[in-house]
Order: sequence, then C-alpha cells, then structure tokens
Amino acid sequence: MRRTAAAFALLLGFSAAACSPVYDDGPVLSSRNQSTALVEISRDSVGGIDRTTSYSERAIMAALPGFTTEGLQSATESNTEWVTGAFDSEGFQILQVYKGGDGKVREVHGVSDRLKGPNGERIGMLFSQAGISRSDCRVGRDLWRGMAICPARGAENVSLLFAISQYDGPYDRLAPSSELKDAELQRIVWTPPAS
Repeated sequence: MRRTAAAFALLLGFSAAACSPVYDDGPVLSSRNQSTALVEISRDSVGGIDRTTSYSERAIMAALPGFTTEGLQSATESNTEWVTGAFDSEGFQILQVYKGGDGKVREVHGVSDRLKGPNGERIGMLFSQAGISRSDCRVGRDLWRGMAICPARGAENVSLLFAISQYDGPYDRLAPSSELKDAELQRIVWTPPAS
C-alpha cells in the first residue's frame, strides 16, 4: 500500500510536470545513482523485457531478477491506467510496465535515475545534455501537455519526455529553445520494435 500511495504521488507530480531542483551545473542526482544503472533501455529491450515478454507479474520478475512488482496507476499521454510497477531491492520504483491487447508488454516507462537510456540518458538530465535536436521533437498533449517528446538517437521506438519546471505555456507548441535547453528528462518510454 505504501508503494501505491508513493506511486500515486509520483503520478500527480509527473502529470503536473514537476521537476527536481536544478543548480548551475545541472540537475541534482545522487552520487550513488549517477554511475550505477540497474536497468538499461535499448532499442530492443528494457533489461530482460523484450517484444516477446508476456504481461504478467511472473514474466516481468523473471525478466528483471531481484525486482518485485506491484499494481499502480500511471499516466500515458491521453489517460491513466493500471500498470505493473517494477521496484528494485530497496523498494524504489524503477519501471512502469503497460499491458498490450495481445497479452504482451505494450510499453515500458523508465521513471528513475537508476536506469539509463540507449545513449546513456538519465532521468533528471537536461535537454541540452541529451544531444537531441529540437526539430525532432513534438509537444505533448493532454496529460503530457507542454512537454517535449523526442525520439532517442538511434532508437526511434524509445521516447524521451522532457518537462520545464513551472512551465506556463503556451502548450500547443514546444517551448522556445532558450527554455527548452533547461527542460529535465522525466520519463523514458520504450515500445517494442516492430522486428
């Protein structure tokens, strides 16, 4: 129950595009988490989760040894739904796993700085640090309104979601480059590649 309440608080914070504090040299990440990634997201997989993984707690835990799972609600761009949260041995939520219509994993959201994306991206990193072109991004809508949604370099099926703390619009287009450069990576979204 504690994790569900924490996950709900995370969802509310994420939906509002709240970010962690930023200092002149970039976002605050604990020194423990900067070097050690528990899970790596690549074009083909998230840890041991790949396009063949069934959506079940047993299959998810088998693909992520040492992790536990728990049901929670989380947001996609257009709605909230029940998902399986994956927690490390210390009880920190690392991933959110979404169910597809075919009984397989539809997508996985990385939500912790204890993981890294295909190019070493970490939750909390700035847009300007990610090496992404603004022209490759689109503006989010609905629950992710105002966020920049960008494909990861070399992994078109991996999206990087950036938010600007205290952003007040306009929400129908990307923030100006002068503001976008300081947007923080909030979530890494993996969808199984077609082949």
